[in-house]
Amino acid sequence: MTTHNVPTDWRLEALAPSLLRGIPEALVFCDLAGTIRFWNAGAEQVFGWSAQEAVGQSLDLIIPERMRKAHWDGFDQAIARGGVKPGRAAMMTRSLHKTKESIYVEMSFSMVSDAAGSMIGSLAVAREATARFTEEKALRKQLAELTAQK
Repeated sequence: MTTHNVPTDWRLEALAPSLLRGIPEALVFCDLAGTIRFWNAGAEQVFGWSAQEAVGQSLDLIIPERMRKAHWDGFDQAIARGGVKPGRAAMMTRSLHKTKESIYVEMSFSMVSDAAGSMIGSLAVAREATARFTEEKALRKQLAELTAQK
């Protein structure tokens, strides 16, 4: 039987740092000004920027220029509303990689409040989805062509 070092403190507060760093999806937290405050290893993989490069930068780092106005309008509305629209699921969107390549990511968002209930920022969870998006787009095109032939 293998013996492992088992943590003695199972409280979420004690486990949170390891959980946040270890999740394979990109986890990006920004403050209400849109400044990146947390960037995990998953975000490094998806977007190409190291945490050292990303933390302290504006979210514009990963938002394509043509999408920035819509993003910031939605961000400001979520702050004013006190959260994202109810029932909103993950969405496919374009993003920027460090290489300046446009990528597709499946992303979900939530607003984050502190212990006193004051909103302090936004959390995004994302996974790279360029290959899946491209495959689905090709299948939709193929289906449309087949449908048109009938």
